[in-house]
Parts: sequence; structure tokens; C-alpha cells
Amino acid sequence: MAEQNKDYSSDSIKVLKGLEAVRKRPGMYIGSTSKTGLHHLVWEILDNSIDEVMAGYAQHVKVTITKEDEIIVQDDGRGIPVGINQDTGRPAVELVFTQLHAGGKFDSDSYKVSGGLHGVGASVVNALSLYVDVIVERDGKKYHMLFSDGGTKQTELAILGDSDKTGTTVRFKPDAEIFKETTTFDYITIRNKVKQLAYLNKGLKITLNDERINKSVNFHFPNGIVDYIREENESKSKINPTIFYVDGKEAGDDGDIEVEIALQYNSEYNENLITFVNNINTHEGGAHEDGLRQALVRIINRYAEKVAQQNKQPQKFSWDDIKEGMICILSVRHTDPQFEGQTKTKLANPDTKRVVDAVLGKSFEEFLFENPNDAKAILDKNNNAQKARIAAQKAREETRRKGALDTFSLPGKLADCETNDSSISELYLVEGDSAGGSAKTGRNRHFQAILPLRGKVLNVERVQEVRAFANTEIKSIVTAIGTGIKEDINLSKIRYEKIVIMTDADVDGAHIRTLLLTFFYRYMKPLVQNGNIYIAQPPLFKIEAGKKLAYAYSDQELETLKANEFNGQRYTIQRYKGLGEMDPMQLWETTMDPERRTMLQISLEDAAVANEVFSELMGEDPELRRIFIQDNAEFVENIDY
Repeated sequence: MAEQNKDYSSDSIKVLKGLEAVRKRPGMYIGSTSKTGLHHLVWEILDNSIDEVMAGYAQHVKVTITKEDEIIVQDDGRGIPVGINQDTGRPAVELVFTQLHAGGKFDSDSYKVSGGLHGVGASVVNALSLYVDVIVERDGKKYHMLFSDGGTKQTELAILGDSDKTGTTVRFKPDAEIFKETTTFDYITIRNKVKQLAYLNKGLKITLNDERINKSVNFHFPNGIVDYIREENESKSKINPTIFYVDGKEAGDDGDIEVEIALQYNSEYNENLITFVNNINTHEGGAHEDGLRQALVRIINRYAEKVAQQNKQPQKFSWDDIKEGMICILSVRHTDPQFEGQTKTKLANPDTKRVVDAVLGKSFEEFLFENPNDAKAILDKNNNAQKARIAAQKAREETRRKGALDTFSLPGKLADCETNDSSISELYLVEGDSAGGSAKTGRNRHFQAILPLRGKVLNVERVQEVRAFANTEIKSIVTAIGTGIKEDINLSKIRYEKIVIMTDADVDGAHIRTLLLTFFYRYMKPLVQNGNIYIAQPPLFKIEAGKKLAYAYSDQELETLKANEFNGQRYTIQRYKGLGEMDPMQLWETTMDPERRTMLQISLEDAAVANEVFSELMGEDPELRRIFIQDNAEFVENIDY
């Protein structure tokens, strides 16, 4: 033992200076270096501009994606301070971009509420970028500073000239050495984020420009989250035509807490509760969501009890009854929010529960009494949901009694793996028997299981739970995974660490993927949040020249192969339209071999955006699907030939 530790001395202790710690462990600051982490850089800079909006100093924010995949964020706020900081003798703007935990967010006089709470956003972006170019306009001057190579200062703060404007402009390009997976920004992801911010900040104008596709769009919502609700329910039958809205504040432990809530019911079966704290989507909920649930259950039951005194039909609704068909936006602004982790997905402040309960409780009760027709429609919806919930419980109990959801009664078509170690095992959900047969033959039987799916999976977006529980394909999936579903889900019982959706690269395959993702989102969301759901990426092309063989996963990759490895050769190209066209060995080599495959891990960093897409694609209104396809057609590749 002493021999093993002989090199452990004082010289073994490494002190990371400046921003070295961020480059050494970027995941600690932005979650990952994948596509999600890449876009987190945008959110960090954007948060700073939005903080100026919340403080009342900015009205217009511009976000630009350049042809070189740079990001430019510009606002008309006060501009980052440029004066000399007394403690360090350096310009304040330099500290913001080079020192962790340096910023105005720690000074309550500068920002009462803020999304960039830890003071690390700008400096982290600097650390993980090839360069960051900063322009500040304030005090009648235009200032400039440049950083490069992971945050190294390249120029001192300089005055470029006079200016009659105020604000900050930040241009940066992510470092490919950090973001090895991709440095290409996704327009749809950024568009959805800025649109959401425009909803949450009533009256704000956000302009998004993508120079790569010559596209520009403006978002401006005078009614804020009420406009958000209107759009969410645009294609749905409304239960209460009058949207409930409240904007109020109550004293918290560290100052006033502002609460904004909009709520409306529709005729569908799934709830859509979206919560925010200081513009940050808290998709894991927390104290503010607890306060909302508590108030709604109490007020609706109290109102139902008063109605029952007149009609002699007493009822008691649970949260499960109340939430069905509800679309609700809850936005809280807190002076000192405490989150679980840097990714800020769950609010911990207990005072927020009390404040949300108080603001919502009084105003929602008044809404019910002032709008009796809406109130009656809501109670009818709750009553129908209660009946459906009881029926679904009976259906689940019945399927359990028959062993349909029992993990000891696995579906017969499942080709299970040999290992019982769930930490290494994988379940492939494969479209069709033909591809399922190839996957069964080509797989590594030790840790890879195959579940063929026959036909289209049920669209759970448009059916009640009792129908979903009766569906053969869904029961097979649930049984194979082993965790249970909905409120009964238990991740400790998962049988496979990776659940991989493997479908054809055509329209039908895309449809099946969407149906499966909709199911996981609605019925097994913890699996998505835990990172257990993946999408396999089979190749689109096989290119051969004699004994030379290669696979291409995109048109661009095919062109690169033709121009380089196969340049000057006579080659043939096969375009794979389905997994069944590949023999077992090809399927293993290209799609299932952990050493060579490419898979997309599905996450729910922004549950609100995911839900919006699911509703547009899987809801009742074909017009919304048409609009969605038109808006996004330019970003889609390789759907079919």
C-alpha cells in the first residue's frame, strides 16, 4: 500500500488558476459538452441581457447566429460597468468575463431579481470559447475588449468612440476542443428559448437572426403568459373560455416575491404545468409548484363543497383529478432563489410555497365565483377526470392481477439479454419483425435485448389512460422495462440502463419515433429526465469500391467520403430506406456496436418546449402540424427519397 502512494506529495496538489478549472471540468458548470451544453453557453449570455429587462432597463434583445456559427447577443440595457473595481484595480467588465463568481448579481441594489444567480455565466462562456468579443455602450462612450483561447485577455479595455446608446453586445464562438460532439447551433432550440423568454417578460421584444439561412423573426407578447396560454390552447376545445390570470406579490423571507399565473382547461387528458423562477424553467418543480397544487386542490374542493350544499352532491377531488386537461404557466420572481444544483431545475425556497399559495388562493376563488359558467365547466372536467382515474386504476389493477405488467411475466416476443446487470444492459425497441430479426441475430446477446414492435404505437396524446393500459405494444414496453408507469414508476427497478428507439430513416420511422417519445414523455417521464432514452442512428448510405466499404450517416458525410476516401474510384452507393435492408452484421457494425455506433440521448432540459412540439405533432389539429412542418422543413434532412 505504501508503494502505491509514494508519488503522492505536496507537488501532487494542483491549483487551477483563473478559468482553468472550467476548461478542466466543463460539465460542472454547463452540465455537459454535448449539444445541450453548447446551447447552455447561449443561455448564460442571454440571461444577463434578460436580467437587464427584469430590472427595467432593457426593452429589446437581439440574438444572432452568424454564418460562422458564432453567437451575438445584444441588448439596450445599462451596459456592463467599465469603471475600475477598487478591490482588484481592474475594469469591472474584465472581471465579469475572467473571474468566477464576479458580477452585479450579488449586489441587491443592482438586480432585485436575476436569472444569472451564481455570477459564473459570462466567465464560463469565456473559458469555453475560442474568443469572446465584448462591446459596451454607456456614459456616452463605446468600449471594447477581446478575449481568446479559453478566456485569455487579448486587449485592454479601449474606447472606440462616442455613443449616444447604452447596452452590451457579446460575440463568442465555442471551442471545438471542448465541444467535440458539435459546435453547430440549432435554430429551433434557440428560437423556442427566446420565444419563451418573450412570453415571460411582458412587452419585451426579442429579435432572432440566423444568417446561415437568412431568417429573421421578432417575438413580442403584450399580454405575456396569457398569450402563452392562448397559443398552447389554440387548436384545442376550451373548457373555460375565460383564461384565469393573476399577477401579485407577497412578502417572503428576503423581500417581496412576485407571482404570475395563467390557467385554462382544455378537453384533452394530459396536464401541462410549466413553472419558472426568474425566467428559468424549473422542469423538476419545487416549492412554488407545491404551493400552486396546494392552493388549487383546496380552493376547487372548497368551491365544490359550496356547490354541493346547493345540489346535494358532495365531491372530493385529488390533484390527479384537478390537473387533467389543465394548461398552467407559473412564473415566480424571487430575490434569492435557491436551486438544487447549478442547472437550476428545482426550487428549494420554502417561503415560495406559502407566497404562491396565498396569491393564487384568494384570486382563484374570486375567479370561480365571478365566472360561474367557467367554474361549472371546470368542476365537470374534474368530475370526469375523477371517473376516468378510478377506471384507469381498476384497469391497472386488473392488468397486474393478470400479470400483464408483472416484471416476472416478460413479453414473449422479447429477446432478452443474458446479464442481470441493469447498469450495462440495453433494450432496443425495433420497428418491424424484419429489422427485429436482424437485430436479434446481430446483437451482443450478453447485454443487448431486442423488443420488436408491430405496427404503429398508440398515440397516447389523444386517449385516456385506460385505453393506453389495454394496448398490447405499450404493455410489452412497460413490462420489459420493469419500472412501472405514471405515479407508480420506480427507477430502481429498471432492467436496462439504455432504452434505444431504433426505427427506419423515413417518414414512417420518424412517426413511430415521435409516438414512442410521446409515450415516454407522458407515462414514463423520469426515464427521459434520467437520461435512459436514446435514439439509434443507423447509416443512410453504404458506399463501396471493390473491397473498400464505408457508411455515411448524412448527405454531407457521403459527399466527404466521395471527395476523399473514394475520390477517383468507381464506387456504388446504396441508400438504406429501412433497417431490414441491412444484414445482421451490417446492423451490428453500424448501429449497435458500442465501439462504432452513434446514438442520440434524449433529454428534457426544457419540458415546456418538448410539450409544445408533442402537442403540435400529436394533437388533434392537422393545421398546426402543417404549420410546424412548413416552419421547420428547411432544417430537416434525409426523411425520404
